[in-house]
Amino acid sequence: MDMDLSPAGVTVEHLDMEFIARGRRQKVLEDIDLQIAPGEFFVIVGPSGCGKTTFLRILQGLAKPTGGHASIGGRIVTGPGTDRGFVFQSDALYPWRTVARNVVFGLELQGVKKSEAAARAQAMIELVGLHGFESHYPHELSGGMRQRVNLARALAIEPAILLMDEPFAALDALTRETMQRELLRIAAVAGTTIVFITHQIDEAILLGDRVAVFSPRPGRVREVIAIDLPRPREAGIKQSTAFQTYVGRVAGLIGQA
Repeated sequence: MDMDLSPAGVTVEHLDMEFIARGRRQKVLEDIDLQIAPGEFFVIVGPSGCGKTTFLRILQGLAKPTGGHASIGGRIVTGPGTDRGFVFQSDALYPWRTVARNVVFGLELQGVKKSEAAARAQAMIELVGLHGFESHYPHELSGGMRQRVNLARALAIEPAILLMDEPFAALDALTRETMQRELLRIAAVAGTTIVFITHQIDEAILLGDRVAVFSPRPGRVREVIAIDLPRPREAGIKQSTAFQTYVGRVAGLIGQA
């Protein structure tokens, strides 16, 4: 199936983020500069509390930086927009809606006419491998299947960029590997820009075109590493010397004080 989601690039310039907690200022992000190309699979790793999720919330428009700015497709982010899809760690599905009704939800909010919305939702259901489960409810699905529904719903709105916040963290190891393979397949078809957060170094290297390593709080970009491994990537590539070299490099950066 051909898809044209018109992927957008991301520009982040001198981005700072501070919170006030218990009367004290806490800097979460400091002087973030990044360029993400249209259609790129960009992964962010770093220690807990380094501001990865905050960074994604800024791109989504749910948090406003205290300094600098982020632009998507040349437009400065000032709030949420339909050009962005978001996949959370939890599947966040509506339990009273079937698979098909969950996937079509964003299109309903956009006012897309019923026939077009149904066709687009069905195409995404098939893309994520859930054909035949359209009438099932979330409680009838496994964790991996629910995340497929979540991904289909995010893609159905035809976003210019897909923001993914540790979407596989709650899955068991085998399901997580399956979903990694599936996401690689789906990303190759969809072609949309993806910004993906993970704690797993091997997941970052398997999925990413480039991997940004954030420092401990306040989060700064310690290094951006281009992953020069051929695509399509299979799980077996994790055993290669080149892959393990990247693992050691990223782990070393995260482990720096």
